[in-house]
Amino acid sequence: MKIDWDVPIRMDDGLVLRADLYRPDAAGKCPALLSYGPYGKGLAFQEGYKSAWEIMARENPDAVRGTSNRYQNWEVVDPEKWVPEGYICVRVDSRGAGRSPGFLCHNNARETRDIYECIEWAAAQPWCSGKVGMNGISYYASNQWRAAAVQPPHLAAICVWEGWNDPYRESARHGGIICSFRKNWQDMQVKTVQHGVGERGKKNPNTGELVCGPETLSEEELARNREDMWQSFLSREWIDDYYVERTADLSKVKVPLLSAANWGGQGLHTRGNFEGFMRAASNDKWLEVHGGSHWAPFYTDYGVELQKRFFGYFLKGEGNGWDTQPRVQLQVRHPGEKFVVRHEHEWPLARTQWTRFYLDPEGMRLSSEAPRSPKALSYDPLAPAQGNGLTFSMIVEKEMEITGPSVLQLFASSATSDADFFIVLRVFEPSGKELLFQGALDPKTPVGQGWLRASHRKVDRSKSLPYRPWHTHDEKQPLEPGVPVELDIEIWPTCIVIPAGYRLALSIRGRDYEHDDAAATLSNMKNPMKGCGPFTHDDETDRPPAIFGGKVTLHFDRQPYVLLPVIPAK
Repeated sequence: MKIDWDVPIRMDDGLVLRADLYRPDAAGKCPALLSYGPYGKGLAFQEGYKSAWEIMARENPDAVRGTSNRYQNWEVVDPEKWVPEGYICVRVDSRGAGRSPGFLCHNNARETRDIYECIEWAAAQPWCSGKVGMNGISYYASNQWRAAAVQPPHLAAICVWEGWNDPYRESARHGGIICSFRKNWQDMQVKTVQHGVGERGKKNPNTGELVCGPETLSEEELARNREDMWQSFLSREWIDDYYVERTADLSKVKVPLLSAANWGGQGLHTRGNFEGFMRAASNDKWLEVHGGSHWAPFYTDYGVELQKRFFGYFLKGEGNGWDTQPRVQLQVRHPGEKFVVRHEHEWPLARTQWTRFYLDPEGMRLSSEAPRSPKALSYDPLAPAQGNGLTFSMIVEKEMEITGPSVLQLFASSATSDADFFIVLRVFEPSGKELLFQGALDPKTPVGQGWLRASHRKVDRSKSLPYRPWHTHDEKQPLEPGVPVELDIEIWPTCIVIPAGYRLALSIRGRDYEHDDAAATLSNMKNPMKGCGPFTHDDETDRPPAIFGGKVTLHFDRQPYVLLPVIPAK
């Protein structure tokens, strides 16, 4: 393998980005796999994300087998597994990160243009066949939607592995409620590898060069060279040009694509992968859904084999049977972290039995029949004794599979001018113990989650689907204290096969879900995780207790229900 370090790529505004190239020894032209992101191309996975690496090596040994792991980098392909197959791996440090100078600002139009320029640069090199693909996880996945939407002529295929598309709905503000993840993410994962950290940062174990460039800037200079992403989100409660600029127009995504989602990615990626698959204009598009951690499945034999078949077909013209690959491949989730591969033809599944389960205040039941009770129920969202809100449940009499998106229709009022709703789908064993699952980051998560701020309840009926409301987030509709309103709350897609005798439950809360088990930690995450991972909503600037601590009342005279995607056996 030939390696070229810090290759310059000049952008159309004159700034020079830096890339590492991993190429086959043999002469000839090969397709390129390009990644562009802010995590420092010279920072070893093992050092920058120590606990994540150790968990992967322990629980998914095939992910680290068959390679020296010398060139492993967070969330991008291992060149030792791809270059021998006739690919060139191009890793670009994004503007303002790692070895690339410039102003650090994420997901904006300038970054999208940079990716376009890098793709076209790679395609024009003498070692490239002219076909460029993009592959990678999370940041390296989400920017593929935007890159594909601006249609670089030589972008031939994308593999979006756990990548959001809509930064407002899927990252910054769930249902209008600000998520603290981005604040901690920028502090923990981005500022640490900003260009100019220099001597205060890490060194590339292969070259001995500083990961963050040759110069060392002061903290003041570094701050001037980056956007304060958290303040950008915090100061923008409504969708405006800032969020629109960072959202791909999926109707313009026409390249072949593989969208790989994680059932446990509630809070960041899951929704984007499903929406991207459904709404992209590509004729050649596939959806894969798995469980497990956010990073390991990408590197396992299962993940690499899937990616190689996809790119082999579209970048190299291999007759590997990908043209007969079913459009949807699901790892169907069962209790005990058991997953069974099943192929489908569309999403949501055409045979879905969309089933209403009504919320019955008598006995706190989920019922297939509409209740007749006019009873009202109340809770104090932030009170310690009532913080868990209200839970409705039912015993599953025979095995039931739930696979797909869900929606909850509520009628609620508040003692104040607003209220936040945190919705949790849950499963309990016959013993009463809650069944928790490996999430993308948190090792113990519930089945599904949804969020909505009552003042953001306005929906666009033209974009809404029966199973997925589309909130506009463009107009504040304050509550009149004590007056009930209708709320349609999106619950992100999920999958679980519930055995007979287990209990299915739905909780309505005024704050983030937390389980009763011990918290978990990751070295690259700031706070211990208690069921929502790092995707918490606890900023008092956005959620002042005087407003969001007011008593909430659910009203049942109009028969609230949750619409669930029940899947009959094939």
